[in-house]
Parts: sequence; C-alpha cells; structure tokens
Amino acid sequence: MSIDNPFIKEADKLKLEGRHLEAIKLCQKILLSDVDCVAAYEEIGDNYLSLKDYEKAEKALKYALKLDNRNANAHYLIGFLYSCLGSWHESIQHLEESDQIERNHPEILRCLGWSYFHSGNRKRGLIVLERALNLNVNDCLILCDLAVCYLHEKSFDRTIELLNRAVHIDPNNEKVHQCLKTALFFKKEYEKKR
Repeated sequence: MSIDNPFIKEADKLKLEGRHLEAIKLCQKILLSDVDCVAAYEEIGDNYLSLKDYEKAEKALKYALKLDNRNANAHYLIGFLYSCLGSWHESIQHLEESDQIERNHPEILRCLGWSYFHSGNRKRGLIVLERALNLNVNDCLILCDLAVCYLHEKSFDRTIELLNRAVHIDPNNEKVHQCLKTALFFKKEYEKKR
C-alpha cells in the first residue's frame, strides 16, 4: 500500500481532526493486510506523538525506518520526537538525514534549527531557522521558534519584530500574544539594568 491508499488518507484526516486513537486503530487495520506499510507506521508514530506517548511513537517510527531507512518523513518525525525529549544529538542526526533526503523543507529545517540551538550550537541553529523562515515567510511556528531563540540571545528587537509578524498572520493566537508580551517585558527589564 502506498501513501495514496484511501485508508492512509482517512487516517491522516482523523489525525488532523484530533481523533488520534481512531487514526491509530485504522492504521493497525491496514497493517493486518499489509504488515510492511511504512505509511501506516508513520501515521501511528505521528498520532502517538500528538498524544505525547513517546515510547509507542518511537517504536512505530523505528519500525518504519527499519522498513525504509531513506524515508524523510519518518526521520523527521523521530527527530521531532527526540527534540521533545531533549535528546538533541539523536534529534539532529535524524533531522539531518531527513534534510539530506528532502532538501529545503521548511518544517524539517525549523526542527533542525531548534535542535542545533538547544544542543549548544546556537549560531548554526539561528542560521538554519532563518533559512526555514526564508522558505516559508508566513509560518507562525517558524516565526515563534526563531523569536524564542533570539530572546535567549537577548536580541529583543529581532524577537519583537518576529512576534509582531506572527501576530499579524494569526491575530487570534493567544500563545503568540503571550510570547510578545513576555518579550516586551524582558526587553524593558533588560534595559533598566543597563
């Protein structure tokens, strides 16, 4: 079965609707007739990621990679999983592999930049995140991740610029508004100390 499989498409739809357990059950049914369906393992892993069941997500994604080690999405998902766990070295390893397979994908680069930054390679992390933003200038996740990294660097003007762009793109996003409020507070406090 391929990604064009209607059951995989249905599972993806269920995932997007937040019906993760139903999506997982559908993928498990797919595996009953096609035990080597990589896309089903990817979907299972992605849904378990959304449920924050990292152990089950890792198991499914490792099996997907066992079946197809050149699968960019499975490498991306397991790289994202490791970043959630703070396992930066493993995250970078898989995200770099994903980037080698599927070059210049903004979401892969966003996660890779975040992992570089938090692994201690801050300059490289910022460069990769800026590259992701150049590829997708209206992506709120990239804008916010980049803003958080610049906030750590005390680059308040750049942080605030990025968050203002995110607010303009998604004015109803309370998290973005809260991040902007926090950045403005830290800038004010930092300037008081100088």
